[in-house]
Amino acid sequence: MTQNNFPTEFIELPSKGHFYPEDNPLSSGKVEMKYMTAKEEDILTSVNLIQQGIVLDKLLETLVVDKTIKLEDMLIGDKNALLVGARILAYGKNYEFNYTDSLGEKVKGKIDLTKLKEAEIDLSEVEKGQNIFNFTLPKTERQITFKLPTVNLEKQISTEVEALKKVYKDVEPDFSTRLKYVIVSVDGNQDRKIINNFVDNEFLSIDSLAFREHLKTITPDIDFKTEVKNSQGGKETATVPITVGFFWPESRV
Repeated sequence: MTQNNFPTEFIELPSKGHFYPEDNPLSSGKVEMKYMTAKEEDILTSVNLIQQGIVLDKLLETLVVDKTIKLEDMLIGDKNALLVGARILAYGKNYEFNYTDSLGEKVKGKIDLTKLKEAEIDLSEVEKGQNIFNFTLPKTERQITFKLPTVNLEKQISTEVEALKKVYKDVEPDFSTRLKYVIVSVDGNQDRKIINNFVDNEFLSIDSLAFREHLKTITPDIDFKTEVKNSQGGKETATVPITVGFFWPESRV
C-alpha cells in the first residue's frame, strides 16, 4: 500500500487486538507502518533521544501511519512486533548480533527476522477488549486481579526500579516492583499499601511461580529466542537483543 506517496505495510500484532477496547484502533489487530527514510534515520542518531532512552519509541511514533494510535497504550509484545516489522522494512530480514555464549566468549549470531514466531498464548477464556484478569493463587487460594503491562506502565516500572537501585544497591528490585505495578487488587482490595505489603511479605514463592506461569499463557509477544553456534561450534539458545543497535546494520555509513 501507499500513504502520502510512502509505501506502507500492515504489521500483525501478537495480541490480535484482543486486549484493547473496541474503540481503540489497536483492536483491529494490525498496524499500518511506512518504510523508513533518511528522516527516520536522523531520529536513530539523536544523542539526546538515545540518552533519554526514548529513541525507539520516537521512531515508532513516526513510522505508524494512524496518528490516533497511542504507543503508550500498546502492550509490550505488540510494540516488539512493530520494532521487528520496522527493522525488516528498513534494512531487510537478515540481522547479525553480538552475544556472550555459555562459555563466556563473545561471538556473532545471525537470524532471519521473518522466522521469529509469536509466543503461544491461550485466549479461550480471556474476555475480548479487556486488560484485566483474575487469578486464584493455588497454595493460599487468595484472589489477585492484575493487568498486562503497556508501554506506559513499563516506563513507570523502569523509573521506579532505577530509583530503588540507588537506595538498595545490593538488591535487584525489578521482580517485586513489577508485581506491585501489574497487580491491581488483592482479595478485592485495591489499596496500594495493601498490595505492596502483600508482594513484600505475603506472596509465597510457590504462588508467585504459579502466577508467572499463568502470565506466560496469556501474554502476547514475539519469541526472540534463536539457535546459534557458540565459540566451540556447538549449538545453544540465545535471545536476540532489541536495542538501538537493532537498527544499525554494519553496512551503514
